[in-house]
Amino acid sequence: MLIDAHAHLDHFSETDLTPALGEIDQLGIYTLTVSMDLPSWEKNCDIAKRSTLVMPAFGIHPWKAPDYAAHLERLDQATRECAWIGEVGLDHYFIEEKEEYAAQRTVFEYFLTAARDQKKIVNLHTKGAEEEVLALLGQYNIERAIVHWYSGPMEAFRKLVERGYYFTIGVEVMRSEHIREIACAIPADRLLTETDNPGGQKWLEGYEGMPRLILDVVVALAELRGTTPVPLVDSVQQNFLRLVGDDARLSPVKAALLNLC
Repeated sequence: MLIDAHAHLDHFSETDLTPALGEIDQLGIYTLTVSMDLPSWEKNCDIAKRSTLVMPAFGIHPWKAPDYAAHLERLDQATRECAWIGEVGLDHYFIEEKEEYAAQRTVFEYFLTAARDQKKIVNLHTKGAEEEVLALLGQYNIERAIVHWYSGPMEAFRKLVERGYYFTIGVEVMRSEHIREIACAIPADRLLTETDNPGGQKWLEGYEGMPRLILDVVVALAELRGTTPVPLVDSVQQNFLRLVGDDARLSPVKAALLNLC
């Protein structure tokens, strides 16, 4: 049973989406498809109707935050309806325009408030703003979170580990020594896998990734951590189930995972 804890299925063209969903169903890849804005949430909800192995999450990506910071009420309905919040956070690396940072923080704090009050899991983007994200997670008492594709300083990483958060490792583990260092340091009970499809592989290698890419991630990660793919896959599945816990909103996740065991 495979877990892709961070993908953007709405970014696939319809031509590629149909075979992508076919791979998800054929290989048994439970996939969390995160959203970047309201249109991507709507599309992800439609995509989730086509496979029981797809769970949509709602969030406003920090790159999109300036479009929503002055109109947070537009987010209320989707925020209430979603079972999972993501992708949300801060980005001070790819976004160099500091005048956008206030909007990022406004939107991020909106979602942290919702995650706290509605007791929802958050899927986090932290690039270049790791310490600020860490501080805000503490300020809002966020208990359940996935830190997506962490690549920041080890000091902030260790603090996030101490908070009990989960971490995804994806395609960059096959080419970055720093990511490999992080992948080895993640506690066994906090490790998750992802692809960030289709864009993660395109950013690294120039072509769009398909769901089966998770197999390459698993093989590379298992070798790195001194194990084999089967026990690693089982461990990741158990971690994902533990994160979901007894959250009634996520009962379809648990049912799908247990049916595939």
